[in-house]
Amino acid sequence: MPSSVIKAIAYEVEHSRLTVTFTSGRTYEYYLVPPSVAAAFETARSKGTYFNEHIRDRYTCREITSAA
Repeated sequence: MPSSVIKAIAYEVEHSRLTVTFTSGRTYEYYLVPPSVAAAFETARSKGTYFNEHIRDRYTCREITSAA
């Protein structure tokens, strides 16, 4: 289901790194995210809600692309 907040999600199993691109254009990398959390995020009915409840403020992250 499309999200009004999340544009794209990518997960690298070998590094436990989740990359999230928001509709604002900002992209963040989240570190040490378990595969189960990334999989549930990808299949969540509401990606914005899942992100806020299970990822935001729970994992170390850094912004890799600023909004234009």
